[in-house]
Amino acid sequence: MKLEITTPDKQVFSGDADLVQLPGSDGLFEILNNHAPMIAALGKGRAKVQTTDGKLQYFDIKGGVCEVLENKIMVLAE
Repeated sequence: MKLEITTPDKQVFSGDADLVQLPGSDGLFEILNNHAPMIAALGKGRAKVQTTDGKLQYFDIKGGVCEVLENKIMVLAE
């Protein structure tokens, strides 16, 4: 699935991912391939991304919004 993580300053990640874990306003949640469409508010925490080659990357965020639609995840984060 395609993932884009964008902050007000720059795009910090753009690529393919197998797993995305985000800090929702009510707790952590994970997004896998073929996830149902959704929009979620994000809280302060660490986003975890597992790329298609198995590598893990982490991004600290202070909040934001996530949209999932047709295997594309758009994260607008602070």
